[in-house]
Amino acid sequence: MESMNFLKDGFGYEDLRALPPESLKSLAAEVRRLIVDVVRENGGHLGSSLGSVELCIALLRKFDPLEDRIVFDVGHQVYPYKILSDRADRFRTLRALDGVSGFPRRAESPCDHFDTGHSSTSISAGLGYAKARDLLEQSHHVVVVIGDAALINGLAFEALNHIKETKTRLIIVLNDNKHSISPRVGGFATMLARLSASTSYNKIKSAIKECCRVLPKGEALEKSLENIYDQIKALVKPQNIFDELDINYWGPFDGHNIEETEMIFQLAKGYDRPVLLHFSTVKGKGLPEAEADPTKYHQMAPRAEREAAQQALAKIRTWSDAASGVTEELAQADNRIVCLTAAMATGVKLENFRNLFPHRFFDVGIAESHMLTLAGGMAAGGLRPWVFIYSTFLQRAMDQLTHDVALQNLPVVLMVDRAGLVGSDGETHQGLLDVSWTRAIPNLEVYAPADENSLRQMMTYASQRRGPTVIRYPRGSLPIRNNLSNGRDSLGSVTIREGEEWALIGHGVTVHILLEAHERANAAGLPAPAVIDLRRLKPLDTDFLDEILKRYPTVVTAEENYLNGGIGEALASRILELGTSTCLRRLGVPDRFIHHATIAQQREFCDLTVEGVLKCGLGRLGLKAHTA
Repeated sequence: MESMNFLKDGFGYEDLRALPPESLKSLAAEVRRLIVDVVRENGGHLGSSLGSVELCIALLRKFDPLEDRIVFDVGHQVYPYKILSDRADRFRTLRALDGVSGFPRRAESPCDHFDTGHSSTSISAGLGYAKARDLLEQSHHVVVVIGDAALINGLAFEALNHIKETKTRLIIVLNDNKHSISPRVGGFATMLARLSASTSYNKIKSAIKECCRVLPKGEALEKSLENIYDQIKALVKPQNIFDELDINYWGPFDGHNIEETEMIFQLAKGYDRPVLLHFSTVKGKGLPEAEADPTKYHQMAPRAEREAAQQALAKIRTWSDAASGVTEELAQADNRIVCLTAAMATGVKLENFRNLFPHRFFDVGIAESHMLTLAGGMAAGGLRPWVFIYSTFLQRAMDQLTHDVALQNLPVVLMVDRAGLVGSDGETHQGLLDVSWTRAIPNLEVYAPADENSLRQMMTYASQRRGPTVIRYPRGSLPIRNNLSNGRDSLGSVTIREGEEWALIGHGVTVHILLEAHERANAAGLPAPAVIDLRRLKPLDTDFLDEILKRYPTVVTAEENYLNGGIGEALASRILELGTSTCLRRLGVPDRFIHHATIAQQREFCDLTVEGVLKCGLGRLGLKAHTA
């Protein structure tokens, strides 16, 4: 890649428009170099952004990001847009505290028109923008940029289906790189592949170029578009769903050819009907290793995390590794067990299960709602489905879990990965809601392991249970402490440290924070608290907890979940029912969305630290936490 020359001194989209066409290739190389340098240091979504560089250059040369409404889907491909829309000088703060977000964010820039992070929202949002424009009698353009994998989600299909009824102008840019995180799946992927291979491409491109060539000087472009469209329709185009939905399909085009892409955008600006522009791109473009292995280079961890993992490669195992390993063992013994994931086989570590049991592995693509109901049907049919899903994406299937699984008390196991704070992915990806809403669903049992032993116990139990089970576990490596219960086989609450005067109650990762608080207080000669590992979050182990609430005058709860609807709130209600004088202090996530930062920084914000626990509990005892 070429050395940097353009991206300095506040370079922005207005400067981009002033560049001569012959310099754009060098600019693209420079943008790629900056993305690679920053993502290697800070982590982030690499492959999709490298593949969208030319698209973003052409987009910003033909549309005004302040006047027009440009809506990106998910945000995995948005880095070039951020760099070129007046954030080049801040891009090295990507995903850091108070820095540039890894996803589109309206509060960050007036060039970002819709917050995204979850897939397939862009067409609905863009359609909303378009109708607002029409009703307010405005004239700007609305452009939606969506990837081929995001297009298969039900929400995107619902929006595509509605477009005809709205009778409005909308430009949909389909960035087709043939991948989600892993290679895309399903019949829609096959259709896009067939369109990409169509010989009509060169005919369509030639027709458009010929029409542009004969445009009279000064004539409005839109007056000639009807002639262009007639010529394109006259060609033999492959049958596709877009034309059937009355969305004019153009393409496919080379998304790395800036001149051609600009021409297509210019034509689309003059078109007065919905149009979908199909561009083929290469995921990881410009970085050979990313082009060769787009799944591996879809996202990178920050340099510090990668180096730490490399130094202890033989020792470090993640929660995802442990969960998938136990599932493989259980599947060996029970041929009814099947695994489902929504385009996240790599993230949840199911690659080996897929290799071992290819006919019992189902990747549904980015279709979480479908996945939950599919699992319900499988369970009703006699199988034992295990659904592996990130906490943040489980939010997209609330109704299906409630209505299609729990209501029928079907034996579906949900392995909820990335539960709790997740760090630099930020607001859209925190796993902070699953405890609050799953605890409200009848028939559902909810568990939170604090170590690998308890994870194994919970999974073994869930494999035999006749109803639905949720097991939530965090992002990252397994804790060093791996036998907190000292061999006791309990699925309920367990006292793992005895104490006096006060007690600490936590679940999952917060148990380890509470253990350290116990040790620090003990070492300082202060009253050391009891530590309770609350393994089962629903139903609560009320007999055990009632004794704790009666025994200890001060209790502190800590959880990586919102305080609203959390375990602390449940215990507060229980104290009222018991009529005890227990003083309860709750630590957790306050009622706000948590910005991107490191997990340690996010815990500090929420007081989910050893210092926060000691200050909370010792303050109630009349002692100063700093003396600990």
